[in-house]
Amino acid sequence: MKPEFIIPDWPAPSNVQAIQTTRSGGVSIAPYASLNLGDHVGDAPAAVAENRRLLRTHLPDEPVWLKQVHGTHCLDAATAVAGTEADAAFTRQPGVVCAVLTADCLPVLLCDDAGTVVAAAHAGWRGLAAGVIETTVAAMNLPGAQLMAWLGPAIGAENFEVGGEVREAFVTHNRAAAAAFAARPHGKWRCDLYALARFRLEAMGISRITGADFCTAGDADRFFSYRRDGTTGRMASLIWRQ
Repeated sequence: MKPEFIIPDWPAPSNVQAIQTTRSGGVSIAPYASLNLGDHVGDAPAAVAENRRLLRTHLPDEPVWLKQVHGTHCLDAATAVAGTEADAAFTRQPGVVCAVLTADCLPVLLCDDAGTVVAAAHAGWRGLAAGVIETTVAAMNLPGAQLMAWLGPAIGAENFEVGGEVREAFVTHNRAAAAAFAARPHGKWRCDLYALARFRLEAMGISRITGADFCTAGDADRFFSYRRDGTTGRMASLIWRQ
């Protein structure tokens, strides 16, 4: 088996490496077929271990796997203990792999122009609203003008319907966020996670934003989607410095 990857198309410096996994190239069976990297979704532990081993052959070290809780904590992957509760990680240490797992939530990868620091954030709507991107950028400790972001596979607006409380959480923070929502029947709203992430990044001076052209729910061949399938696997977004 050989994992299938998406390589981010962004102007990162040559010493910054990043990989986005898809659902293909692993050993898990349905409904986790086949490259499920999540060890908390009900898949056979041996299958997850083998999938992570297959991924590991393409990395400089074992990723720092987080216990994601839809929060805002960003930890230093160079000193973190695997399984710590956090939804983002950064590092300045070469060879340390930051990673987040998703299956509809938005993965955000970040680096600076000089390639001195990299980060990965798990940004579902709760984390976005609470400020996970802001805490991640703060941990990188550089001006936004020196940073760039890649937005990986997430659920697209055409497939992401939410209640009014989700819209209110964003619009209360920034009235301009209303542009990321479109009214649907019965008080529901279509929600554009990519647009919401752009608002947050641009507010911090980060204007170089790429990716954002996926829909996990609409592409069953390539991506896991919790909204589409319920019981499903998880993909990984990974970044490190050489």
